[in-house]
This record gives sequence, structure tokens and C-alpha cells, in this order.
Amino acid sequence: MDVVSTAEVPPEEGFAFWREVSSKLWVPYDTRCERRVERAFRAQVDISQLGSLQATLMTTMVHSVHRTPKLIRQADPEVLKLGCIVRGGGRITQDGRCTEFGVGDLLLFDPSRPYLAGFAPDVPGSQQLLLLRFPRSLLPLPHRDVRRLSAVRIPGGKGVGALSSHFLMQLARRMRELSPSDAARLSTVTLDVLTAALANALDARSGVPPHTTRRALMARIHAFIRENLGDARLAPDAIAAAHHISLRHLHKLFHEEGHTVAGWVRERRLEQCRRDLADPGLAYRPIGAIAARWGFASPAHFSQVFRGSYGLSPREFRRQCTETKELCADT
Repeated sequence: MDVVSTAEVPPEEGFAFWREVSSKLWVPYDTRCERRVERAFRAQVDISQLGSLQATLMTTMVHSVHRTPKLIRQADPEVLKLGCIVRGGGRITQDGRCTEFGVGDLLLFDPSRPYLAGFAPDVPGSQQLLLLRFPRSLLPLPHRDVRRLSAVRIPGGKGVGALSSHFLMQLARRMRELSPSDAARLSTVTLDVLTAALANALDARSGVPPHTTRRALMARIHAFIRENLGDARLAPDAIAAAHHISLRHLHKLFHEEGHTVAGWVRERRLEQCRRDLADPGLAYRPIGAIAARWGFASPAHFSQVFRGSYGLSPREFRRQCTETKELCADT
């Protein structure tokens, strides 16, 4: 994970610095903002490479970018960009379409053709956008069809758009937690989620390979489970209902990956508990409270399954982590 921020330069140089960063990180833009904003402009971008996809989480004050024909002639990397608004909103114009978008909405745009985009000026504070940049050739959909989706809002509040949006919002929240191996594994599932969302928007599901559709569904199911780990009522029937599939089909999907639904949920809960127990900042929190936070209703059951997975009781594990940290501090 790399982080670039205007905090690295004096306040009066913030916008000029951001203009240069934007052009090098994505493509050359004509970047503008109001003079009153420019005098105190602040922005930050967190960058993670997910295989062939570049994921950037941009936190910024209001500004606009114009991808002009002249700038396209100077540099055309033949990539596509898909944005998901995490906080705030904005507007984009491309191919004769002008679209407003808000939190959770997905939006595709093509840097090989002119466009004008900007954040909503009436939203107070900084705004946040998750931006995925990937080679056009990676998308298994006909280019002529994809072009129909430029500057078309894919609502993040219903249907497949909502499931895809949920996955991307989780990615935005957890980017800083990803190890290099996590990021590499996420490359394929992220692209599959995008493909499913775009194909659904085109009403062209038959053009999407079956394995892509299945992986996209699994990615959304995994994201849903992670979001709801703390709910003790999370069960296979609730997961199946949330994704409009049969319970039998859900079990089949997990069986094909060598897991059971309940087993996969339990493993994720144990991972979160293990992380919290190892966190010195949570040493004050009772073990039973940590277990309950991640969906274990019974402390005794939690202790049993934790020992079965890690070979230590939760209390022994926490003590071992504390002793290791104290030893490292003394050396």
C-alpha cells in the first residue's frame, strides 16, 4: 500500500502537487478548482495493486478533471476506469451523456475519449472515491457494448449493482489491511464483480462466461458474510436469501471450493477474534465481549473452537501475544 498526500508539501502548493500526482497516477488531466479551495486544497490517495488492477482510494476536496482530445493524443494507455463513490457525490459527462452519482453508485468511464468529471460542490468536507483502473482487454465484454455504459450510473442501492457496490465499499474500507498476497488474490474476484455489474447493466448476462458469473457471486457472498460476522443469527439460509439463491445452491458453491458454509463463516469469525486478542489496544476488553462482537453467542463454545483451531485457549493466546510484545520491547 502506497500513500500520497498533499500533507507532504506546503499548503499553498497543495493543488499544484495534486495536479501533478493525478496526471502521473492515472492519465493527464486539465485539473481545476475554485480559487478559494485552491488556497487550502488538501487530498490524499491510497494506492494498492490488485494484480493487473490498480485500486486507489481518493480522499479530496472539491475539484474537476477534464480529459481533453489534446491530452488523449499525448497519452492513451487504453485502460478503463470504474469509480464507486464512498462519500459525497459528483457529475460526469462523456459521449453526450451527463450523469449525477452518489454514495454507492458505480460509474464507468473511458480515458481514451474526452470526458469532464467533478465532485459535488454542495457536499461539505472532503469526498471519497474508490477508483479501479484496468486494461480494457481484461474485460470479457465486447468493447462496443461497454462503450454504451460510459457515464451511465449503475445504482448501488438495488439488484446486482447493490451487491457489487457492497463488495467495493468493503474493499475501500479494508484496503489498508491487505497484505501483498491478499491483494494478488483479490485481482480476479474484483474483476469478476465488475464484469457481473457491467453485464447486468447491459442486460447481457449470456455474454459473461459461467465461471466469471460464479466467482462474482462468491465474491459478493464473501463480502456479505464479512460485513455481517457480528450477527449471531448469520446462517446459511439467511445468506442464501440475501443473494436470491436456494440454500442447496449456496451449499454447492461452497462445496466446490472445498468448504462448508458454516465452516467458512466460523473461520472468518475466528480470524477476527484472533486479531482482536493480539491487539494490545484491546487488552482491556473481556474475551467474552470479543467473542460476542464477532458472532459467538457462547463463550464456552468459542473457547472450544478457538483451541481446536489454534492449539491454545483464547486466554493463553492473549497472554502469549502480550509476553512476546514485552520481550520485543525489552530487546
